[in-house]
Amino acid sequence: MLRLDTRFLPGFPEALSRHGPLLEEARRRLLAKRGEPGSMLGWMDLPEDTETLREVRRYREANPWVEDFVLIGIGGSALGPKALEAAFNESGVRFHYLDHVEPEPILRLLRTLDPRKTLVNAVSKSGSTAETLAGLAVFLKWLKAHLGEDWRRHLVVTTDPKEGPLRAFAEREGLKAFAIPKEVGGRFSALSPVGLLPLAFAGADLDALLMGARKANETALAPLEESLPLKTALLLHLHRHLPVHVFMVYSERLSHLPSWFVQLHDESLGKVDRQGQRVGTTAVPALGPKDQHAQVQLFREGPLDKLLALVIPEAPLEDVEIPEVGGLEAASYLFGKTLFQLLKAEAEATYEALAEAGQRVYALFLPEVSPYAVGWLMQHLMWQTAFLGELWEVNAFDQPGVELGKVLTRKRLAG
Repeated sequence: MLRLDTRFLPGFPEALSRHGPLLEEARRRLLAKRGEPGSMLGWMDLPEDTETLREVRRYREANPWVEDFVLIGIGGSALGPKALEAAFNESGVRFHYLDHVEPEPILRLLRTLDPRKTLVNAVSKSGSTAETLAGLAVFLKWLKAHLGEDWRRHLVVTTDPKEGPLRAFAEREGLKAFAIPKEVGGRFSALSPVGLLPLAFAGADLDALLMGARKANETALAPLEESLPLKTALLLHLHRHLPVHVFMVYSERLSHLPSWFVQLHDESLGKVDRQGQRVGTTAVPALGPKDQHAQVQLFREGPLDKLLALVIPEAPLEDVEIPEVGGLEAASYLFGKTLFQLLKAEAEATYEALAEAGQRVYALFLPEVSPYAVGWLMQHLMWQTAFLGELWEVNAFDQPGVELGKVLTRKRLAG
């Protein structure tokens, strides 16, 4: 199970009890919006969407020829799929992410791909994302030049069910198009076709992923003492005076998960609240043990302005023993131990060292890095974010702060 550890935050059980009415009211307000048009709470229902799961599987089975999968998308259209595919790719299909518009890497990729064995997936909820449309235009020209009229078999889109330029393009050209439910925003879409389609080509266990997400739903709705998302939301709420929230994951397979969380947290919660005040904390991604050799110096001896969350696996799926090597006596304390024992010891040691330095820190322990556990974790973090939106009195599901940049970009290009 996903387990919260607050051993270095004394008084948290009492704080949970004291703030119980506040948390219950935040949950009540959030759930009261469920089903309302424009509430953007459709992500809660994604783990139960078995019809979309069947549609995704049928498409995967109909296209066994794919050796390279190119996902053209940015923000929530790429961060979730990238995090999950990097962790659970068992198929051998190679994945490439166009979540940028830098020309040199795109040209390098085009020169290496075989168009006959490449599937391109253009992903945009609005269907009008500039970076996605630009990348699509470049790859469309490439597909047509190499495949002629067969190009349509090599392009699939994921977008709004009815509206937007990408939906209109797909219908005009007769392309296969998967729908992102209208009430699901981009950064909450990892368990929609945005993530399920690439994961199907990666050979990931989609059933286990969604089963874990259903467990997160169950705990979110549980009584306060058992509601993990309400507990972690309270931790962030109690520390909202600290401007930095570090999200540090001890798993190389989950190396892209912190970036996904940064968008989820920052774009959802960095807002002007109902009283006209700027609110929010800045999420910082970190990866253990690598960042023990980069950021932990700052985390330990820098300003006491952070709440740190460590995500630590409790067991490996496989392990490797560290063999004894003659002439390396300095490493004798490692001999006979396993790589996972080293990883776990480093995580626990960092956890204790951060607390000893006076930083506010807690841990989320994963049973293992599996689709079930990570599905639970990601859905848990979505619930946490939604609850914080209520506690901080902001709409966690819009992003008005990014619109001006889009307008100014169009103005510069049009000029």
